[in-house]
Amino acid sequence: MKTIAYREIEGTSAGYYVLLGVLVVLIAIGGLSALYMEHEGHHVTGMTNQIVWGMPHVFAVFLIIAASGALNVASVGSVFGKTPYKPLAPLSGLLAVCLLMGGLIVLVLDLGRPDRLIVAMTSYNFKSIFAWNIFLYTGFLGITVVYLWFMMERRMNEYSSKAGLVAFVWRLILTTGTGSIFGFLVARSMYDSAVLAPMFIIMSLAFGMAIYLLVLFSAYHGTGRALGDATVRRLKNLLGVFIAAILLIVLIFHLTKLYGTQYHGVERFILLDGGIYTFLFWGVQIGLGCIVPLVLLYAPATASSRGAISLASVLVVLGGLAAMYVIIIGGQAYPIEMFPGWEVQSSFADGVVHEYAPSMYEIALGVGGTALALAMVTVGIKVLRFLPLSLADADVE
Repeated sequence: MKTIAYREIEGTSAGYYVLLGVLVVLIAIGGLSALYMEHEGHHVTGMTNQIVWGMPHVFAVFLIIAASGALNVASVGSVFGKTPYKPLAPLSGLLAVCLLMGGLIVLVLDLGRPDRLIVAMTSYNFKSIFAWNIFLYTGFLGITVVYLWFMMERRMNEYSSKAGLVAFVWRLILTTGTGSIFGFLVARSMYDSAVLAPMFIIMSLAFGMAIYLLVLFSAYHGTGRALGDATVRRLKNLLGVFIAAILLIVLIFHLTKLYGTQYHGVERFILLDGGIYTFLFWGVQIGLGCIVPLVLLYAPATASSRGAISLASVLVVLGGLAAMYVIIIGGQAYPIEMFPGWEVQSSFADGVVHEYAPSMYEIALGVGGTALALAMVTVGIKVLRFLPLSLADADVE
């Protein structure tokens, strides 16, 4: 078996410090936005009594499920025994931890009273899926850190496959729990579906893989290290399979909804006359986020182009954010059916589609959390040996 040498990056170039500086500025803007929203109250945001989960939740949920998917590269190597993926595993684990922490930071700062998190950590209501997720998130962080230790410490290498199996199972449970947050909310017509759990699992695989590819390309291009075509081709093909799986599970989700007469209203809202939600679903989530990337990844003219693969990955990320927006915001915008089969009108806007326009503070908070995750990765590969010195075809088994 070939020996892979891992080395830190030097991180002394002007480009490295410019990148780190930009990320720090975005983090600072996000932090100031969170402080302003906490001080002034959520009336400065686009959120209302009807739409209580806004743009920060879109970013947070996206980052959390992408964290689960980013660990998939390591899982393929350790759990399924695919040797070519094993050199990619440390970066996979680092990215998973950083994305999850970035998502959780956004989630906590969007609470309005982050200090109340202490209550959530000391008083549990196990009838609530939110209480379950506290254990799922912290457990994922702990297990992944141990998994990284076992991979990077030679004395513990023999246990890394067992730790990888535990991490693999735990991340599936974590993503199931995140999807179940919405699937268990039967009062919302858009959410009420068990299909949301497997949908989130499949989406996580694609989103995590797309971000992993972008980070991998950036790291190896910026450091001048060799990145072989065979490695790129394997990851690219995996991304394509995950995108196709998203199309299938989304089709199943909406066909399941259309089968029940009580969901025809919300389906018409999302698929036909929902305005921005319909545009985001068909134009961004399906069109730009799935169809165009599949063409870029498999068309003969672009299949081998790293620029095209990078563009496809960016589009998958944008499509993922659009998908989270449609599910989270669109699901709240559609009115709750208080009395199915009856039309309800009152001064409380019952039966009315609720409006929402994200404020710049919400967007800044979400971007700041994403920048924090990327900054942690940027610093992590400088101080610890997460990256192989070479991933050239001749050096990877």
